[in-house]
Amino acid sequence: MTHLLIADDHPLYRAALQQAVRESLGECCVHEAADLPGVLATLGAEPDIELVLLDLNMPGAQGLSGLAALRGQFPSVAVLVVSAHDEPRVVRRVLDHGAAGFIAKSASTADIGQAVRTVLDCGTWLPPELARAVAALPADAADADLASRLARLTEQQYRVLALLAEGLLNKQIADRLTIQERTVKAHVTAIFEKLGVRNRTQASVLLRSLALAEPALD
Repeated sequence: MTHLLIADDHPLYRAALQQAVRESLGECCVHEAADLPGVLATLGAEPDIELVLLDLNMPGAQGLSGLAALRGQFPSVAVLVVSAHDEPRVVRRVLDHGAAGFIAKSASTADIGQAVRTVLDCGTWLPPELARAVAALPADAADADLASRLARLTEQQYRVLALLAEGLLNKQIADRLTIQERTVKAHVTAIFEKLGVRNRTQASVLLRSLALAEPALD
């Protein structure tokens, strides 16, 4: 049986995605999560999950940060991004950070089902109306390099990095994560080494580079 995880903080949209998935696949096991910590916890507890349908913006994740966390910590799990950010440059960045495909939030049930089947068959899915524009854009070497560096972080190191980017001090991070301050210091040292940065500011700038501009509204 196919196991999937729908990651979105809007219950109604999760329900719509689940209906589309079940109509397309028939019998399957669908897990749900409403924030990035829930996504990571579910993937850690459910090793049979093959595919995550991931909203880019949910509690604990903004822009490409959630995708980077998933690809770094669970590289064998395919990720199909579901987002209102459907500009070709954004979709190109999504692919550069390791997603197997992209679905616009406005996608039809039929397109969602086809995307899920394609990715489960080890293919790549893009909306037909975007595929040509995205293909015309070159891969971004900087994004690919950043994705590779972030993939070296452990789950806890990624949490520490996110809190560094919020401006928290080591003691505050220790309190937030319920760990010793010396453990935070060790994580910070490892983060700097893996990311190739020298200080907290440079590490924070790298993480903030994963942000996306708000999509244009009609």
